[in-house]
This record gives sequence, structure tokens and C-alpha cells, in this order.
Amino acid sequence: MTQLRPIRYRSRALALGGALWLALLTGCGNAEKADNDGAEGSGSGSGQEVNVYSGRHYNTDKELYKQFTAKTGIKVNLLEGKDDELIVRLKSEGQNSPADVLVLVDAARIQRARQEELFQPINSEALNRDVPANLRDPDGSWFALTRRARPIMVNSALVDPTSLGSYADLTNPDLKDKLCLRNRASVYNQSLVADILEQKGTAATTTWLQGLVANVKTPFFTSDTPMLRALGRGECGVTVANQYYLARMLSDQSKPEDRALAEKVTVVFPKPTHVNITAAGVTRHARNPEAATQLIEFLASPSSGKGYAAANFEYPLKGFGDNAILSGFGTFEASPVSADQLARGNREASALMVETGWK
Repeated sequence: MTQLRPIRYRSRALALGGALWLALLTGCGNAEKADNDGAEGSGSGSGQEVNVYSGRHYNTDKELYKQFTAKTGIKVNLLEGKDDELIVRLKSEGQNSPADVLVLVDAARIQRARQEELFQPINSEALNRDVPANLRDPDGSWFALTRRARPIMVNSALVDPTSLGSYADLTNPDLKDKLCLRNRASVYNQSLVADILEQKGTAATTTWLQGLVANVKTPFFTSDTPMLRALGRGECGVTVANQYYLARMLSDQSKPEDRALAEKVTVVFPKPTHVNITAAGVTRHARNPEAATQLIEFLASPSSGKGYAAANFEYPLKGFGDNAILSGFGTFEASPVSADQLARGNREASALMVETGWK
């Protein structure tokens, strides 16, 4: 597997021509080669390459790409960066882009890429079989690879977890100045609001948002992890956060002080629980769309997808996996709102957040 040149967040880098990027892709002198365990690759794609732009950045992902190469003979070249920067970059490169696969986090970002016409449709029996209909684009432009829940999280020394059975309960006046929230720029919160909007409609969602804002203990946070630390310290009593942030803090990957704070947090899955996704699609100008489709099929398959989800303490496309930390959180009933509906509702959800004072 080749690690491509890191993204530089400057306009000059985004404007570089496709010819230069192709040279970089084919000429990286010290690139890491795929570990094939002595195998040349048994698939028909031996000798081919697939170029991946990914908003994920986990070493276990790279191990899966190596497994894909060992299985198919198709070499994976990887460039990792922030989702929004990848979208801008891919758009600026246009038909000269070397990218074959785009991996993004959150339905709203995936929809943005689709609206920018950065994907081409995939017609794959394997993907239609392995990816539930509510976790893929109806026209086949993208397919989910993992699921991520955004449950309620509670410091039980300050708030009784049994008093919270739904997101609506977060508007209870008893929670005034006890609710921590990430700011409205968070695409995860935008998707949560889009979920409520799809289920309850504009009027009820507006009322719900007003109740949330009334209970918030300011300031709003810019990231889930410091928000969960504040929750563990008792600076607030309840919040909503993606489950993998807490799971990371509880894992042996974290610092002892973070684990100690995370152990004070109780996860409450509302009925139903908002679920978002990581997803991938074949880029519009992919030079090797067949190999790109094979890679997405591999990552979405039940066996490989399990590892792709485990890389970030996420849930596989079906079931809840076997991670001990996630199992400790319990199971949940997923919201019936599809990823496509979340994406399409983002604009109205964001507007309502502004109108109701979510900073």
C-alpha cells in the first residue's frame, strides 16, 4: 500500500494540476509496499492500482487495504485528509483527479459530494446484498461501510440516567444548565437534528431545539472529546456524543486520566437512537472504476466490514459487532430515518439550529 502525499490546507495545493498529482502517485520513491505474506495476489486485478481519498486515518484501515491487495493483486494508494478538504480537492482536480474511491464520514458530507457530482453510480450485486437499503444512496452513488450512533451520555452523579428515554427528554426544565452540547458547526449534530426533523416535522423540531438551547450550559464545545471530559468532571450532567469518542477514552489507547473520566459516564440509548455512517463511492473520473468497486465491496463485506468498523469503535452495517467496550454500552433500536434522508434534511436542520440560537 502506498501512502500518498499528505494534504496541505492551502489554496495553492488545492489548485495543483492533475499531471503533478499523477506523477506523485506513480513516483513515490520510498512508498510502503503491500504486505502480501509472500502471495502475488490471486484476483484478476493483479497489476492494477486503486487510488483512495479517505477522511479516515486509522492504521487498521491500512491493514485491511493490505489484505485487499493480497486477495486481489490490486495495489491501494492512500491519501488521508479532512472530509471537507478532500471534497474541495477532488472538485478542483476535476477530470484530472487520480482518485478512484472517496471515503467520507457523515451523511451530509456524502450528500455534498454527490451534489457536486463527484461520484459515479455503482451497479453491484454484492453491495446491494451487504449494505442495507437505508444505508446507501437510492441511485447507487455511495454505500455505507460503518455505522455510528449518537446516544445520550450522562454523569449519573448529577443526572438520573433512568429519567432519559428519548432525545425529547433533554428539554426537561430540570436539566437547565446541566446540558453540554457541541456547537452547531458539528455535522454530527446537524444530522441528529435532521433525524428529528424527518420524524417530527418542522414545528415540533423547532420546539425541541428551543428546549435544548434553554438548558445548555455554555459555552458550546468544538469537539466531542473535551465535552466528554467536562461531563466526567461534573461540569455538566448530560450530553449527546458519538459512541466511539467515549469508547476510545475507555480503551487502553487512552491516557489513565481520560479513562478515569470516561468511567463516570453512562450511555443511554434513546428509543430510537440516531445513527450516522461512514460511506464510500467510486469517483466520477475514476481511471479504474472496476478495481474501485471491488475495494468498496471488500470493505462492505461482513468479514472485512467488521474490521473496518472496529478500527474506530464503530458498529458494522448489521448487528453490533463483538467489541467488549461497545457491548458494555448495550444495544439500541436504530432510527428509521435513512442516511439519504439525513443528508437531504441537512440544510433545513442547519437553518433551524441558527434560528433557535444553537451557537
